[in-house]
Amino acid sequence: MKRKSLEGNICPVARTLDLIGDWWSLLIIRDALEGISRFSDFEKSLEIAKNMLSTRLKGLVERDILRLAPASDGSAYKEYVLTEKGRALQTVIVALSQWGGEFMFEPGEAGSVMVDAQKGQPIRKLELRSADGRLLAPDDVATKRAIEY
Repeated sequence: MKRKSLEGNICPVARTLDLIGDWWSLLIIRDALEGISRFSDFEKSLEIAKNMLSTRLKGLVERDILRLAPASDGSAYKEYVLTEKGRALQTVIVALSQWGGEFMFEPGEAGSVMVDAQKGQPIRKLELRSADGRLLAPDDVATKRAIEY
């Protein structure tokens, strides 16, 4: 079954999922944020078939999430490097990690946590805040067409 494209949808969530909505793409982005840049290292980390990895990497490059660059060690290899657009997905990855840490593990079950690389302390839980700084609950958020602004 062919997947329906959400490219022209008016919802930014739908358009984003059209771009990076499969789990392999998000895991590749997670690994790239952790410093993985070579095909073989992605393959090893994700335990993904080469053809699947190749397809996902190609798509992320085509969508300007990753770019191919000469290897940083001067070898003949190419590396996959996050673009500004790709690095901006860090907040999404942190939000998924924090949600998963809170809801996807049993009490006492070992998992991972994202930390401040400099201090080694867990990152503060992401929060939604209004333009004036108020903390927003789910009921405090609505979606409106951008043309209304």
